[in-house]
Amino acid sequence: MSEQVFNNWLKAGIRSGQGSIWLSKTPHASYHKGVIWRFKQKLEVDSVIPNIQTDLSTQSYDLLRAIDAESIVVTLTDKVIYYSEKITNLNLIKDERIQNKELSNLVRAVRRSGISQDATMELPRGPIGAGTHDLLVRVTSIGDAGLIAILIFDDSEMRRLDSIRRDFVANISHELKTPIGALSILSEAVLEASNDPEAIAKFASRMQSEAKRLSGLVQEIIDLSRLQDDDPLKNGKPVDLSEVIAEATDQSRLHAENRKITLVFEGISDIKVIGDRAQISMAVNNLIENAINYSSDGTRVAITLKVADAIAEIAVSDQGIGIPEKDLERIFERFYRVDPARSRLTGGTGLGLSIVKHIAINHGGDVSLWSVEGAGSTFTLRFPLSAKNMLPNQTQIEGK
Repeated sequence: MSEQVFNNWLKAGIRSGQGSIWLSKTPHASYHKGVIWRFKQKLEVDSVIPNIQTDLSTQSYDLLRAIDAESIVVTLTDKVIYYSEKITNLNLIKDERIQNKELSNLVRAVRRSGISQDATMELPRGPIGAGTHDLLVRVTSIGDAGLIAILIFDDSEMRRLDSIRRDFVANISHELKTPIGALSILSEAVLEASNDPEAIAKFASRMQSEAKRLSGLVQEIIDLSRLQDDDPLKNGKPVDLSEVIAEATDQSRLHAENRKITLVFEGISDIKVIGDRAQISMAVNNLIENAINYSSDGTRVAITLKVADAIAEIAVSDQGIGIPEKDLERIFERFYRVDPARSRLTGGTGLGLSIVKHIAINHGGDVSLWSVEGAGSTFTLRFPLSAKNMLPNQTQIEGK
């Protein structure tokens, strides 16, 4: 074997990364630059044909894991041979192939030109809902054996937070002024009525009510801020919806009993979605509490869980006052209240339904509303099912 042919073999073996070269101490091995190697190859030495690389070297694998980005690697035949764990949340791969047309076009462009390609992409967070991932994508070749690496940076959080914070500051300043201003006026009234115990008791009771309202508002602001700072799909885990609904129902049971309202949960068990359990529980609890607050005493609130077209649907129905048609489009806006007077009586801040919508969108789902004034309302929360969801069994949990 000539020195040139040997070098060609060595380069081809290193590029392939398939273990076609290994150390040997047999007497038939070839010697090159102080290292003894033996080659396993059926092709003729003088007609070396480079193999299509079908796996990653350890160094490439470690490097991709160290980069702060999601990644995919495809072969010369566009077969996916590697992808990072959270790529599954983006629904880019099916049957070991990239199913996104825009991304496939970038891969082909890199193959034709040999030049790295950068692009921005917008992907839906799920099969339903208006939520999107705003992605920065870089596609580049690895070595000269046909591998292409796709690096994906999710820029949606930064863009979304910047937009939300601008709007939020304007809204919150107005909402905080109302209870703070009321507390200021009431404190002045208490000072002026220092010799009237009955008036002091009355004003103190009002102050306590405003302080409670302010405390609730601040807590919901904190909850909303946490939601805005977190993407539940990045570190999502399977969440059993029937368990979440049962827990939320139990949390609201005392409130319902005080109003003689019956809570009924009927649905299928072992329905799992991917996301943050605490957030989904908060959304369900907000809908149940909202139904109780806007229902008449002695009525019924029903919670159902079903599956349709790989989508889990949680519906919360009440027999309350309903919502006027003119308010339906704005009901999920931050700080929007259909009946401000009733909101003050129930301690509502106007953030509860906004939080529900935010949680739904962030989980790749949505929330919708059906309502007839004077007849009641039904809020339906929808989430995409987990890919590993178990087959459901029919269950029913009922309570007052």
